Amino acid sequence: MDSITRRLTALVVATSSTAALAGCIASSPVPASTAPAGGSAAPGSAAVLPQGDDPVELDPADFTTEIDNPYWPMTPGTQWVYRETDPEGDLTVRVTVTSETKRIANGIEARVVRDTVMRGDELVEDTFDWYAQDADGAVWYLGEDTAEFEGGEVVSREGSFEAGVDGALPGIAMPADPQPGMTYRQEYLAGEAEDAGAVLGDSELVEVPYGSFSGAVLTRDTTPLEPDVQELKFYAPGVGPVLTLAVSGGSGREELLEVRTVPDGTGTAPLGSPD
Repeated sequence: MDSITRRLTALVVATSSTAALAGCIASSPVPASTAPAGGSAAPGSAAVLPQGDDPVELDPADFTTEIDNPYWPMTPGTQWVYRETDPEGDLTVRVTVTSETKRIANGIEARVVRDTVMRGDELVEDTFDWYAQDADGAVWYLGEDTAEFEGGEVVSREGSFEAGVDGALPGIAMPADPQPGMTYRQEYLAGEAEDAGAVLGDSELVEVPYGSFSGAVLTRDTTPLEPDVQELKFYAPGVGPVLTLAVSGGSGREELLEVRTVPDGTGTAPLGSPD
């Protein structure tokens, strides 16, 4: 389960309008898929989006660390700053595309993205996520190294996995051409990480402190490990994730405040020592 999902599933926001919106969307059925059936296709295209624990054969030569999918571009030096709300107050989330790459166990070279969560000056969670883009333009999620902190000490490493290690499988973070009805595995490690995504819309309007956007992609994330938990994400073209709503007897909210360019080397300090 990715770091945003783990955090937001525990949150409940008191705003009834957000809860009503999230509940309405979350209860909507996934539209009938427009994906073509059968035939050959590049990795990550509609015909071969991975599902469940289906194995995939990926050729490292088909992947790049230069990620330019319009719904989640990852240019090194880009940093998204989010505000996350929980019953104890606000959290600040910084997601930084670093200049570093990592060779994953399945042989693919991945871009390292740093996800750091702070409550004031206190570190709450620190994660290195690993992504790569296939020749068709789909962004693959290849694993993460994550830690949760209390009082400056690591209290959990739950959620860490690497594709190709101990049966862990890669998944899709964003399809090449997301269309309503598409479903896909996001990650798989039996009993620990079994997230799945579904595209609900590709022409959504969304407003966050950073701005108002049209033509956004809306996805719904679920996991059989927590069947009552659902997460809605909005991705604005040319920007990336702008709003996340978690639905689990209430709603958690993470909204984009700022996108900025940071100096080379930002986000590359060891886990637990964010910049």
